[in-house]
Amino acid sequence: MTIRIATAADHPAVWAIFSEVIAGGDTYAFAPDTSREAFATLWFADYITTFVAEEDGIILGTYILKANQPGLGDHVANCGYMVSSRARGRGVGGALCTHSLDYARAAGFLGMQFNFVVSTNTGAVRLWEKFGFEIVGRTPNGFRHAQLGYVDTLIMYRAL
Repeated sequence: MTIRIATAADHPAVWAIFSEVIAGGDTYAFAPDTSREAFATLWFADYITTFVAEEDGIILGTYILKANQPGLGDHVANCGYMVSSRARGRGVGGALCTHSLDYARAAGFLGMQFNFVVSTNTGAVRLWEKFGFEIVGRTPNGFRHAQLGYVDTLIMYRAL
């Protein structure tokens, strides 16, 4: 598996993953009916570096890396990760996380923060904890889960 910066040619494959992940309404705040045009501004904005995990010419997953906040908060990174359902359980999420931590560290970030981890996404919470992230905050009822209604969101952080 190769992880690299995404190109314009990757947009269709990344869109397929993005739209699949958000369709469930259970892990991301993006509306399940987010348009392809809106996706381009959400996942490929100028201030975001977008990466893909590729194997044998097939995009398995993607992540974005950006400053968590502008200006005086730009020393802390923020990421979002998505893996195709066809590639889940193969270590793609962990590989993306490892890559993002290394890339962020090399880019001079001092920490990484996830602002909005849905508390019922236990697989993600376990994975981020495995990579040294700690839950540093909780927003009660911060997410409208498509099946469960209002559930908490977590803020997770780790130093780099």
